[in-house]
Amino acid sequence: MTCLQHAFLIDNNGQATELPTTPIPLAPKPGEGFLWLHFDRKHPDTRTVFIEDKMVDNVATNTLLAADSRPRTIVRNEDVLINLRGVNLNAGAEPEDMIPIRFFIQSNRVISVCGRKLKATQDRVERLKTQSVSSTPGGFIAGYALALADRMAPTITDLNEQVDTLEEAIDENRSELARSKVTEIRREAIMLRRYLAPQREALNTLAMQSLPWISNDDQLRLRDSADQATRITEELDAVRERCAIVKDQLSDMRAEEMNRNMMLLSVVAAIFLPLGLISGMMGINVGGMPWVENAMGFWYVTAIVVIIGLVQLLIFRLVKWL
Repeated sequence: MTCLQHAFLIDNNGQATELPTTPIPLAPKPGEGFLWLHFDRKHPDTRTVFIEDKMVDNVATNTLLAADSRPRTIVRNEDVLINLRGVNLNAGAEPEDMIPIRFFIQSNRVISVCGRKLKATQDRVERLKTQSVSSTPGGFIAGYALALADRMAPTITDLNEQVDTLEEAIDENRSELARSKVTEIRREAIMLRRYLAPQREALNTLAMQSLPWISNDDQLRLRDSADQATRITEELDAVRERCAIVKDQLSDMRAEEMNRNMMLLSVVAAIFLPLGLISGMMGINVGGMPWVENAMGFWYVTAIVVIIGLVQLLIFRLVKWL
């Protein structure tokens, strides 16, 4: 399998033509538009292709092939390096294990590098095959960023629904279900936000650049994609805050349950303390004990204990301890 996974030529009217991946096209002819070349980061030939490409220097090569990177934008003359991230929607993967995708943008081509399958990339491929797209590299990146945001939306919705379920569980006194899930949901929201917040800044930085391949419309679309990242970040903040509230409610419920149990134990102890004192005193083997020779003595003591116990229960009821 070649290291180049997708190759498209987008003309000045926004019409895309799929190109063969071998040999690797390096640049379009003047006036033809721009190229989009999508490479597999893990393929051993990818580094060789970049090294041999005179328009990709060492800084760009190392940035594109880095093992891990946070979202950011690096402007170098008229070239731009931008790192973005998308949710991992592959089978058996966790969404918060976000997949990095790196772009090296020039006036006549966009090089993207990704080490794992990204649903947003497939969305862009299908869009290029069936519809017209932006005719500039800046607009292409804006569309890609919006595709990343669109793929994140169901994950954020799912997190909100999970928190709704937790809140319902608390209302129905099913705290064990909520207690086992709240930490997991909060961790997922934190992991997603960790990369989305800088992604917003990266897109805003790119939108502010005055470059020949970024039109006014492209800047608006880039700001729109940054706004989408901001909205998702705010929703993740809301999920974290709701999880914190749920956790506080769980702590309050547990404290209330412990207090209730301690109150019950205290009441039981308070009831049996005087009863134990009476039975202990009646068991002293000294002279002068009442009813020692009386056949009804045991029943007298039992009646006294029962009456005292009932009086205590009545008092506890009146003071609302029971």
